[in-house]
Amino acid sequence: MAMKIGKVESYINDMLSSKGALLFSLIDPLDYKTEKDAVETAKSVAKAGADIVLIGGSIGAQGELLDNVTAEIKESIDVPIILFPGNIATITKYADAIYFMSLLNARNPYWITQAQTLSAPLIKQLNIEPLPVGYIVVNPGGTVGWVGDVNIVPREKPKIAVALALAGEYLGNRFIITDVGSNPKLLNSDHVPNEMIRAVKESINVPYIVAGGITNIKEVKEVYSSGADIAQIGTAFELGKAYKKASLFAKIAKEEGLKKLKK
Repeated sequence: MAMKIGKVESYINDMLSSKGALLFSLIDPLDYKTEKDAVETAKSVAKAGADIVLIGGSIGAQGELLDNVTAEIKESIDVPIILFPGNIATITKYADAIYFMSLLNARNPYWITQAQTLSAPLIKQLNIEPLPVGYIVVNPGGTVGWVGDVNIVPREKPKIAVALALAGEYLGNRFIITDVGSNPKLLNSDHVPNEMIRAVKESINVPYIVAGGITNIKEVKEVYSSGADIAQIGTAFELGKAYKKASLFAKIAKEEGLKKLKK
């Protein structure tokens, strides 16, 4: 018997069916000067049209900080809040759901199954909806690449990403993410290559999320037109003018989603 699909996953699936493409916003509390700044950004992007607000980060987004920020955001927005966990401590009862992620190209099995084993009882106890996610890190990888001890996928090797994505789907993950890590432009890189996005999308039958390095209108359009069902954006909103940017990105998601639905 398959795991029951919960409210948040049903919401995502229904929204994809009706809109064709979605916009997720990632808030890492440690990337803001104050908790208030993180909360205000979340409120702005949700008001502007983000379909989901994610909260988390690779290092340190846990404990009282995570509780406070998540609780305040939950009181202020109407869209679901999903945790983007960096480890077993980055869990809070105030979230609606959590990416229950397996880091598919990790060298250390801790990030493939052990962290999930250690956190599963707490997730059940807190009644947080788990979303089975296969997570793939592409060069340069950023902080998550270092923390997760990742065998990073080369940008010029889309077939490796395809193999990992298929393995993730066949293992039962109901979402696949490819991510280049935070602030890849500081490393003279960019978002997941368009060729890789196309190859992964053509190979899998579950919703496909593309994350990392998506900072402007051109890149948002590229990611959707290449095949992403969901664009997950964090750094672009941290840099200011979150409402304006999210409004523009949400408009692109709507336009590109309609194109997908007409195909």
